[in-house]
Amino acid sequence: MAERRHLLRALGATAALALTSPLARAAQLLATPYQGKGPFYPLELPLDQDNDLTRVAGRSGRAKGSIVDVSGRLLDETGRPLAGVQIEIWQVNAYGRYHHQYDDQDKPWDPDFQGFGRTTTDAAGAYRFRTVRPVAYPGRAPHIHFALSDRRFSTFYTQMYLAGAPENEGDFLLSRVRDARARNSLIVNLERSAVEGSELVGRFDIVLGETVLSRTP
Repeated sequence: MAERRHLLRALGATAALALTSPLARAAQLLATPYQGKGPFYPLELPLDQDNDLTRVAGRSGRAKGSIVDVSGRLLDETGRPLAGVQIEIWQVNAYGRYHHQYDDQDKPWDPDFQGFGRTTTDAAGAYRFRTVRPVAYPGRAPHIHFALSDRRFSTFYTQMYLAGAPENEGDFLLSRVRDARARNSLIVNLERSAVEGSELVGRFDIVLGETVLSRTP
């Protein structure tokens, strides 16, 4: 019996060591890099704030551009889903212009594009948006802004980029992410869609690190 107790204690110590070892820590998910809010978060939120940016309430038209379904899961570094978190996105329309009064480019507005969307993660941490494929903005690669808000942590901002966009290498914000794995985690492949009403699909999982989750609002 004494030998059994010694064996169990030894196994417990080995397990504890394994959980704190560099190898175990490396098995954690890679935290999504912070990317900043940017200047074009809406000054006044649109009345229509759902997760389908391609339709505007009260209008019969559909947004110009390729329709994209963007979905993913919100997790912590251990892979635990974060439910009930509000996710907002905003981006340029198919012509490269934000629905924002400070964007004074000589490019068309699209009255059928919502420009901003909002949803909440479900019990599995999942979310979904329908939007249009973003295009390059002067000085920036095509991207979609994300804001994650919850009473448990301060608002976290990041951005999603498109794989294969030639502007990615010259984008000043994306290039600030020095770690290649972290930078690649922001870049999403768009593939042909089998989802009705959508032409492309992309998966963008977001992982909040311990430093984000420990920072209360």
